Amino acid sequence: MTLPGINKAVLIAGPTASGKSALAVELAQKAGGVVINTDSMQVYRDLRVLTARPTCDEEATAPHRLYGHVDASVNYSAGHYVRDAAEILNEVQRAGRLPIFIGGTGLYFKALTSGLSAVPPVPDEVRDAVRLRLDRDGVEALHAELARRDPAAAARLNVRDRARVARALEVIEATGRPLADWHAEATPPLLPEGSYRALFIAPEREALYARIDARFDLMLERGAVQEVERLAARGLDPLLPAMKAHGVPALIRYIRGEITREEAAAIGKADTRHYAKRQFTWFRHQLPEFEWMSPEAARGWVAALKDF
Repeated sequence: MTLPGINKAVLIAGPTASGKSALAVELAQKAGGVVINTDSMQVYRDLRVLTARPTCDEEATAPHRLYGHVDASVNYSAGHYVRDAAEILNEVQRAGRLPIFIGGTGLYFKALTSGLSAVPPVPDEVRDAVRLRLDRDGVEALHAELARRDPAAAARLNVRDRARVARALEVIEATGRPLADWHAEATPPLLPEGSYRALFIAPEREALYARIDARFDLMLERGAVQEVERLAARGLDPLLPAMKAHGVPALIRYIRGEITREEAAAIGKADTRHYAKRQFTWFRHQLPEFEWMSPEAARGWVAALKDF
């Protein structure tokens, strides 16, 4: 049976605390689906509470994949995610089940639907040097240099497009290869256009922020401090993604006696609210194919689907 409005996969995105996890589970139960994590922090096994990862009881209600499978010592990237997601997608499709990708990490969703750029990370020192020259010499001078080193890129770009001119020059400076060469090696999307239904759950802002604050308090009650205490005791590099998860730096400061628990909670809540605001902006500009729905409309859509 084919569910209305569904092709081969469903993508459910939205800001943190928007209720998308419960929606994904309900859909999985109705459609015989598999819930696949698309959140860059919920991959870490060390942070079940503070990243609002599904509980063991919640995971038992429907099959869940790519949750808590990575150690906090790993610098897990979008490239890692796509490789893991490809394996799970193949497994789910072979079983004849509906893949339901759910999360809030826009870059992961973009990698699923648009492919992943092959351009390696540009070292900070290269980026900083190019930006310094951009401010000092102006974009026209950098465009002239780009015309000598990467004529094809220079011909494509407006001479006053500061961001793109700087980016093209950074890449050739860091790798010795033109940007077009790297783009030619980009990976194709796992979910090409027409193979999925994509929803973005968009709650009313003030209600969302209230949910974020209440959920952070609940995390503290459920052991977030003890979780961060165990993580801090490992002595990991503070620049690792898991060490920068919302609430972790502030709670480490609380554990060290530098600030109060109330101050740590206030910082964690504010960071999470700011992140939610960035999620709205990112999805609006970067993933226009997502259909925006209120939580009520999304629940109504799932409720209207007939059981298998």
